[in-house]
Amino acid sequence: MPAFNILTHRLKRGCETMDYPDGRAPALPDRHGGALRVDAARCGDGCGECAAVCPTEAISHEPGRPMTLDLGRCIFCAACVTACAPAAITPTNDYRMAARRREDLVLGAPGGEELRLAAALDEKLRRMFGRSLRLRQVSAGGCNACEADVNVLNTIGWDLSRFGIQFVASPRHADGLLITGPVSRGMELALRKTWEAVPEPKIVIAVGACAISGGPFIGNPEHLHGAETVVPVDLYIPGCPPHPLTILDGMLRLLGRVEERKTAS
Repeated sequence: MPAFNILTHRLKRGCETMDYPDGRAPALPDRHGGALRVDAARCGDGCGECAAVCPTEAISHEPGRPMTLDLGRCIFCAACVTACAPAAITPTNDYRMAARRREDLVLGAPGGEELRLAAALDEKLRRMFGRSLRLRQVSAGGCNACEADVNVLNTIGWDLSRFGIQFVASPRHADGLLITGPVSRGMELALRKTWEAVPEPKIVIAVGACAISGGPFIGNPEHLHGAETVVPVDLYIPGCPPHPLTILDGMLRLLGRVEERKTAS
């Protein structure tokens, strides 16, 4: 009775996927501080220590202007958190970071104290992609860290396909692209051709600091400093690399599968 034994074994194992987003999200590991929060009022005399230690120039600290932190350039090394004596920059342990607009990732500016989480696609696109989204993943010169965390979503504990989201081999079978890496000059043409091969309407998701801004490769002449220099981007998911939960949350927000909420305190 092999079939009966298989069914019995599966019943004993129970459900092995996490209950997110219907239930409580799994906790981030201790070494992952999650999104950062900026309290410009605490900056005091503006010592500039945080900007001095930032390896990607994600922090702007100009005289007479409030300090800002660009999560799209941030590699979450936490050097600024350690250097900031008045604790104007603090980790939140919040996995939610995805945004629809590039400027929404800049914290600290007037009106930008809180991270504006991604809003859903318009109603027409949600009807098309909300229950079945096919993505072609493009590694445009990345180090494989973001790619690895994207791959985690296909494992049994995450089971990305239960949300109707799947990765496909051909851009002609895709509804959009998921891009990692800073877009090296050698990948520019390949990325452009892949984008052109995806039928309309289509979307683009930039995953990781490299795909958003160039990340640690900012200033390198052999990179184009992010996907939006080549193709239009609909969703930005910061991190270096982003936690799989951050990537999943961003995609579900884009599809209107989770409610818009403010970041946790």
